[in-house]
Amino acid sequence: MSQPESAAASALAAAGLHLRALSPLDLPAIMAIETQVYAQPWSEGNFKDSLASGYEAFGLWGPAAHASDAQADELRGYCLAMPGVDEMHLLNISVHPAYQGQGLAQAMLTHLVQRCRALACAQLWLEVRHSNQRARMVYRRYGFSEVGLRRAYYPAHLGLREDAVLMSLPIAIEKAGQEPQP
Repeated sequence: MSQPESAAASALAAAGLHLRALSPLDLPAIMAIETQVYAQPWSEGNFKDSLASGYEAFGLWGPAAHASDAQADELRGYCLAMPGVDEMHLLNISVHPAYQGQGLAQAMLTHLVQRCRALACAQLWLEVRHSNQRARMVYRRYGFSEVGLRRAYYPAHLGLREDAVLMSLPIAIEKAGQEPQP
């Protein structure tokens, strides 16, 4: 683990947050966030299929804000990504509205990059709505480049479609006996 990745993990732990794999038991918490964050949310079936397919799927958990049980954790955000040959495709990353702007998406991206390295995925891809300037800014700050446009990719209001911006992040992969390759 690199120093920035180690520092990110330490910061999560210091804040009482932890990452763990998602399971079908987490679907109610996932859907509660998904329907708050997106005007056109994924369906529960989309999440079930992703989990059943064995995609990278993890949640960021922290102490429940209003829990009577001090041991209760709540889902703060989640990430799902599909591994491919030498690459990973980020499918969905979301943070509960009450916890946005606190670096949680960045923490999940850092964990996903660690998973990319572990799986020897040299490229991380994603699509983001053209209108989602906040997310595009987060991705650019993280190091992603805008590399293309997918016309009419996303459903939009009133049966219209919205373009997606295709973004990519090269991942440094360490090969045995060599320095990391960008």
